Amino acid sequence: MLKIKNLEKIFYRGTPNENIAINKIDLTVNEGDFITIVGSNGAGKSTLLNSIAGVFPVENGTIILDNEDITKKTEYKCAQKIGRVFQNPLAGTSPEMTIEENLSLAISKSNNLSLKWGLSKHKREIMRKHLEKIDLGLEKRLTTKVKLLSGGQRQALTLLMATVANPRLLLLDEHTAALDPATAIKIKNLTAELVNENNITTLMITHNMEDAIKMGNRLIMMDGGKIIYDIPAAEKADLTIEKLLKMFEIKHGGKFNNDRMLLSV
Repeated sequence: MLKIKNLEKIFYRGTPNENIAINKIDLTVNEGDFITIVGSNGAGKSTLLNSIAGVFPVENGTIILDNEDITKKTEYKCAQKIGRVFQNPLAGTSPEMTIEENLSLAISKSNNLSLKWGLSKHKREIMRKHLEKIDLGLEKRLTTKVKLLSGGQRQALTLLMATVANPRLLLLDEHTAALDPATAIKIKNLTAELVNENNITTLMITHNMEDAIKMGNRLIMMDGGKIIYDIPAAEKADLTIEKLLKMFEIKHGGKFNNDRMLLSV
């Protein structure tokens, strides 16, 4: 479903600050895979997702999505098939628009209606049914501007917008990291529910190693711009945080020293 071959992304090429963020990565993602991605800061996790989403051009390699080469496609073009949720709850929605206006745009996108976000009684009923899944009372606040929502409410809405469009691929970049623990759990549960319900192929970056192990059917560990482990469901079932850290130490040749990840276990 997604095939990445020999992908390479270099920042500040040819300068003293040259940084090989993605180092000739190969990755095959099957239909319906839910892959969690872990690694220390600077491992290349976000750069990988940004490369897939067309945020910036890559130096070498190919990205094939649904048998279509999207390597050189712009972010706007990639967004027609790819849904994204970011770490910052303020991203992914239009703050000056209402809940119903934001959702209408997402629903129209799923039906290839461009920006025809006209509202109707029938459309509002569809929105309410979708919002009821979030269980935050937003179905009763359709005309509320998004900027008035809490971070958790806004992230839940962003996640719903990203999935209601029926994307071929969903990219989640630490989408619960900025939330309080209780809200983060709610968003993680909602994520699993929406992904499973719609069978959405998903790549999820997380710094929480327990989440990385429990969620999804595959786990990828990155280091130095490379994928050092790709753990399938059969092995993932018996995986523990201690085993995962040990695997990193064996491959990396040193202790895992990312305090942020260790504190989030």
